[in-house]
Amino acid sequence: MEKKVLYTYFERFWHWTQMILVTILLVTGFEIHGNFVMLGFEEAVRLHSSAAWFLVGLTALTIIWMLSGGHWKNFIPTFHMFREQLNYYVSGIFKNAPHPVEKSFENKFNPIQRLVYLWLLILAFPAQIITGFLYMYFRYPGNPLSASGFRSIAIIHTVMAFLLVGFLIIHIYMITTGKKTSTNLKEMITGLSEDEAENKKHNKPLK
Repeated sequence: MEKKVLYTYFERFWHWTQMILVTILLVTGFEIHGNFVMLGFEEAVRLHSSAAWFLVGLTALTIIWMLSGGHWKNFIPTFHMFREQLNYYVSGIFKNAPHPVEKSFENKFNPIQRLVYLWLLILAFPAQIITGFLYMYFRYPGNPLSASGFRSIAIIHTVMAFLLVGFLIIHIYMITTGKKTSTNLKEMITGLSEDEAENKKHNKPLK
């Protein structure tokens, strides 16, 4: 069994901190919308706002990290091995077929993951942050937003929140689809990947 570094310390810090912040934002956001009562409206708003600021700070650090270390290359879309990966998700995964794309430090994501994570980075999170702050400061003096504009912002913010919930559900499921049920989770905790030699002959590197 060969072990190799797959995720850096910062990547793991980014992943788990972002998970905590997004969970806080989702729970408090749905409470603010009146879906349930747990903390109370004022406390939910305060915690939601604080988590939003922390997420902005984490996002800024992550952008610097990606640009300075070239890690942004992992998110560049590619259609190489796209069909094979799609076939794996549609049928191969249920037949215990080997993963079609080899995961490495330089190529952490398969073609479908690249598209999904790029969507999160350039659309979902920016849309949530921008509409969230417009939402937060709507009642400040001099704010040019009209009531109809505020309603549109609220709708976009809520729709994106539901899409993120859908992503989290799928993401949690996909965690269990490694060579073992716990493989992907252990990789994100330890940063190390374990490659089984007999499976390497089935895998192809993603270019």
